[in-house]
Amino acid sequence: MPATIRDVARASGVHVSTVSRTFTAPHKVNAETRTRVLAAAAELGYRPNRVARALTTGRTHNLGLIVADIANPFFPPLIKAAQAQARGRDYHVFVADTDEDPRVEEELIQTLARQVDGLLLCGPRLSNRAITRLHTNIPFVVVNRRIKGISAVLMDVGHGARQAVEHLTGLGHRRLALLAGPEASWTSQQIRDAAEDAAAAQGVELTVLGPNSPTEHGGRLAAPDVLAAGVTGVLAYNDLVAIGLTEALAAERVEVPGRISVIGIDDIMHARLNRPPLTTVATPTMAAGRAAVDALLQLVGRADGDAATTTLETILETTLIVRDSTAPPPAPPVPLGGTRS
Repeated sequence: MPATIRDVARASGVHVSTVSRTFTAPHKVNAETRTRVLAAAAELGYRPNRVARALTTGRTHNLGLIVADIANPFFPPLIKAAQAQARGRDYHVFVADTDEDPRVEEELIQTLARQVDGLLLCGPRLSNRAITRLHTNIPFVVVNRRIKGISAVLMDVGHGARQAVEHLTGLGHRRLALLAGPEASWTSQQIRDAAEDAAAAQGVELTVLGPNSPTEHGGRLAAPDVLAAGVTGVLAYNDLVAIGLTEALAAERVEVPGRISVIGIDDIMHARLNRPPLTTVATPTMAAGRAAVDALLQLVGRADGDAATTTLETILETTLIVRDSTAPPPAPPVPLGGTRS
């Protein structure tokens, strides 16, 4: 016979109502008591009836997670980390993909809002105004977008972009290109602002090319512009764009890093498998997934139920990982009969 809430109460030495609050409003239960109740429930194999609990509390114990492109290797680690973090708090996660389309994104937000207690938006493509409008009826946490009045988890890609530019200039590069991402991407704008500031501080030329699709195909399409710009170093919006660029350059017999050094952003698995292995800015995607769930559950769990009045912000560090796709620029040719000065 399955264990009941009364069995858990007896085993943990608390009242039935305390067991109920542990599962429906854990923030209202002393941490030590909550731990004891959860341990007793786990030992007895007790699982609360989710449907009954939803009718009692008005909460589904479901969260929505909307990503820009689930095929992008950047997102699966974030999704897995978010799901694990939510599961540990007795929440389930519904995952949806917008395929980089803001219209699909808005439809998904409106649909999921009726089925979940809160939403995580990862790399949204909607405008700030649209997100603010849709936020009025349900708690939001946005990953990689800063919007006034909305909680966010941000990866400091600006810091990473500055590190990338300084790495290239430290190797001796004086003419750089930035392959920008989608026009509606907050991350792309942060990368651009930081790269331009770093290039100006280092006294080097930076050519911005784009917007570009955040895919390998987008990187391949950008290769002719990179060659026309006459640069020796490139920072790409993400690793997929960087990988696509290196593939296209190889097809044109342009050596990386012999002639052009390339840096990506994200440190996806493909960056390590690329030939040459890709120098990149590592972004803490798993930490972002966990932090986003924690922030959202803080909003959902507020006693007064008015999550919109609380804004939380978490900023996570990024780190430059140097591999084989960057090297000093090629030496200028020696004039016939002359010597290099």
